[in-house]
Amino acid sequence: MKSTVFPAARRRPEDRPAALPGRLAVAACMALEMSAAAAANAPADLSRLSIEELANIEISSVSKRPEPLSAAAAAVYVITSEDIRRSGANSLPEILRLAPNLQVARVDASTYAITARGFNGSSSNKLLVLIDGRSVYSTLQSGVFWDMQDTLLEDIERIEVVSGAGGTLWGANAVNGVINILTRKSGDTQGGLVSLSAGSPTDRDAGMRYGGKLGEDGSYRVYGKRLQRDHTVSASGAPVPDAWDKGQVGFRMDWASSGDALTLQGDAYDGSIDQRVNDDKTLSGHNLIGRWSRDLQDRGNLQVQAYYNRARRVHPGTFGEVVHTYDIDLQHRFRWGSNHDIVWGAGHRQTRDQFANTAVLAFFPERFTMKLSSVFIQDSIALSERLELTLGAKLEHNSYTGLEAQPNARLAWKLDNQALLWSAISRAVRTPSRLDRDLFSPSTPPFLIAGGPDFRSEKLTAYEVGYRAQPSAATSFSVSAFYNDYDRLRSIELLPGGTPKGGPFVFGNKMLGHTHGLEMWGSHRVYDWWRLSAGLSYLKKHLRLAADSTDISGTRLAGNDPEHQVSLRSNMSLPHNMDLDVALRAIGALPNPRVPSYVAVDARLGWRVEKDLELSLAVTNLLDKAHPEYRSSATATPNELRRVVSVKMLWNF
Repeated sequence: MKSTVFPAARRRPEDRPAALPGRLAVAACMALEMSAAAAANAPADLSRLSIEELANIEISSVSKRPEPLSAAAAAVYVITSEDIRRSGANSLPEILRLAPNLQVARVDASTYAITARGFNGSSSNKLLVLIDGRSVYSTLQSGVFWDMQDTLLEDIERIEVVSGAGGTLWGANAVNGVINILTRKSGDTQGGLVSLSAGSPTDRDAGMRYGGKLGEDGSYRVYGKRLQRDHTVSASGAPVPDAWDKGQVGFRMDWASSGDALTLQGDAYDGSIDQRVNDDKTLSGHNLIGRWSRDLQDRGNLQVQAYYNRARRVHPGTFGEVVHTYDIDLQHRFRWGSNHDIVWGAGHRQTRDQFANTAVLAFFPERFTMKLSSVFIQDSIALSERLELTLGAKLEHNSYTGLEAQPNARLAWKLDNQALLWSAISRAVRTPSRLDRDLFSPSTPPFLIAGGPDFRSEKLTAYEVGYRAQPSAATSFSVSAFYNDYDRLRSIELLPGGTPKGGPFVFGNKMLGHTHGLEMWGSHRVYDWWRLSAGLSYLKKHLRLAADSTDISGTRLAGNDPEHQVSLRSNMSLPHNMDLDVALRAIGALPNPRVPSYVAVDARLGWRVEKDLELSLAVTNLLDKAHPEYRSSATATPNELRRVVSVKMLWNF
């Protein structure tokens, strides 16, 4: 991997000029967003599960305790391992398209814009993502670098997607939703697996895993994978220099004995993006997670988790960073009397970063340690046999704004054994990132735009109501409506003495307003061998600038979101061990900058040759040769995503 170190203009915080960067207000935010934009056995067959069995899959993301999906008082959608296998997808972001309560747009070969309930962009900053309990949130811009997040897809047990505020349990930046990716225990992945995929033009994926026993009480697995993605194209068909490749290895070990359970797991990866003209953009990192839990019987359950994560990104000519994250969390769940189910916990996270500044972007100070300490408690109170009230709150202290409180109240009414009515009121915050506070562009005076030294946390008060039901043994559905009231959203303000066209500008908190919307999805088993699924989401945004704001870019920093999106899926289990899976998605136009609406169809034909060998043929973008899904700026040409035809072999041994 090529490594580039850029000269950094060293400046003490007290030497910062009073006037900070300016007019191409969107420019610095966009510059960072565009750099981010470059940036033993076969699995259990869930295809035969009944609608009732699928509705009672246990989840933990809504209340941090195991509960059936049908009883969760939130808008939560679960992507199962069988959904993943039959999707034909070869990456985490592509799998997330299965969740109707997410907005997923591919920006280029390696970059995605993913969010829930609006504010989408390649640096979306209101969605918290966890992989086996490890937060992959970036303190650089409060978002997720999706090109760094991966695992062997065949090892994923399920993905729990919660749309709505989750700050009480998960903390700052779980504003509009939480994605919780959970992999299988190593004891469930014994033996060997080989996964090979090749697509036209030159997309390739290869993965291998092997699992075995560690004495009588333990098990392990190790894996390795490699992916290559071809470049995207412009509207004229010319190739865009964004092809990339990445390798990753990892392991997991589990022990369980006499009420104790211990897990140790980790990953390491290395990748590069081919720019053709300059040095390649590079990324690398590794992580290690340890988790111990004990069944305390009448005193509940105790869990302690700690992890370390190192991430390095180098974008030549733009920026470079190395980030070290240390995190420890404790959680205790117990029952008090016959009516109270209480979960509480505390944690501390320390993130230490170092930037290699360039002429385009700089962060002062170049080294910074961000500390985040928290404590939370949540009580689920059984008011009656069918009525449950959940009250909770989380207190967090961060290095930028100090103490933040995030309370929550949920009411769940089980109308009968097949229907649940729920409502919630929540408060969540997005705390400042390094970009919000410490950015300078360019790196030397006169600055055009800069982070605001007084930038505060963005605030959300969310109101939700939902209904989930299974009216028959073959049908289930969920519908939820929300009203989100936002305050102190990021804006770009002209400093006194600046000019609208020349700046300087600084990040402020003078955007506010609300969004409202509707999310619904359902499944119907037409026959034992044929299941249909559908989803619909509607979003309306009403945002404005405060009366004293000098922001000339309008509400552009609030993301670029379609007003509606519709999804349909058909899964057929045909004779002779054949599967036919077809998925359609219709996405509304993006308003600013404008990207046309589109309809995409993906199809997969799978054949289980024998118990341990499966072959499949998949086609993405069946309806057209290429189309754009996202656009970085009004002046930028959107990347076109081409049709891909791929074949895949999955062999268990």
